[in-house]
Amino acid sequence: MRSERGWLLLAGAAEVTVAVGAAACPVVSFRGLLIGGPLLAAYRLTVRATVALASVAVLLATALPGTEVAGERGIAPDYAVCVLFVAAVGLWAVLLAHTRTSCEAALARMTGIAERAHARPLPTEIGGLALAVHSNSATEGTLLGGDLYDVTLTAAGPRVVIGDVRGHGVDAARLGAAVVCAFRQTAAIEPDPVRLVDALDRRIQGDLGDEDFVTLLLADFAPGEVRLVNCGHPAPLRTGRRMELLEPPSPSPPLGLSPRPSLQRIALGPEQRLLFYTDGLTEARDAQGAMFPLDHRVKAALSAPPIDQALDGLLDLLHRHASRGADDDLTLLLVQPTVDLLGGALGPAPKSEDRQTPLHSPRHDLP
Repeated sequence: MRSERGWLLLAGAAEVTVAVGAAACPVVSFRGLLIGGPLLAAYRLTVRATVALASVAVLLATALPGTEVAGERGIAPDYAVCVLFVAAVGLWAVLLAHTRTSCEAALARMTGIAERAHARPLPTEIGGLALAVHSNSATEGTLLGGDLYDVTLTAAGPRVVIGDVRGHGVDAARLGAAVVCAFRQTAAIEPDPVRLVDALDRRIQGDLGDEDFVTLLLADFAPGEVRLVNCGHPAPLRTGRRMELLEPPSPSPPLGLSPRPSLQRIALGPEQRLLFYTDGLTEARDAQGAMFPLDHRVKAALSAPPIDQALDGLLDLLHRHASRGADDDLTLLLVQPTVDLLGGALGPAPKSEDRQTPLHSPRHDLP
């Protein structure tokens, strides 16, 4: 709205400047310059605003003095031609504004459909896993940004993916949609999470630009544990009696940069929760430039009994910290196993993989 108001002031100022110039120097005809107002309006403003500015331009062209205005010989030819020229350009500007706004409305409808298909609402519980999600785009006027997430139910249990595309805006959203689409097509039929990540990397190669990449974290939930494959994504946060970052023991580059995925098996009890997030959380800065800390306040917020209230508490902390507003896309996904998931038998690890706890994980031993 601010930009439209500024554009309206600019277009109006253009017409006023021409009118003042014509009044100050009547020996020079400034009428032709009045087309600047409606042309500026057609580029950015509504049809109604363009019509108003075009009408004002025609009225000014009719009223302004010139070198040969009506006299004994009647209306001078250059005067009539100039007024008709301003009127014709004004009409053309109105038609341009109508075409532009119609195309923008159609694009908005198509974008809304794509956003609802991509960022579909997640269930609050799937396969014995309770979920709460929050996602916000830093790009004004869009639901989608560079973040992606999804969840599906496989024969082995719930499977969650979260990722972050390099960059922002439409191009990042397009690549994120390609990753989500590839995940939905293969997640239910590929049991091995490492091979699944390899498949996703291959399938999005045609969508990657020269400098594009996608950080990705895949999580398979089984009774008593979660199996993680992390390709350059921020480590998830496990909360319970303690709070700890689950750093991968073997870091891997993101998708698009020759990832080397490996499996990480983490114990997960009924009193524990996992927070998956994008770097819009940890890189949010306060007025002094300090990043958002994962401290005891985060642990307390994530310990609230219903997980949706726990996520709301974390967002309150983040909003109080990031006084400058959102500079990056943000996605938060909080999950907790329920009795249904914990009641099954512990499945075997994939071949050549050992059950392990996170190495070099920063821990916060909190009461």
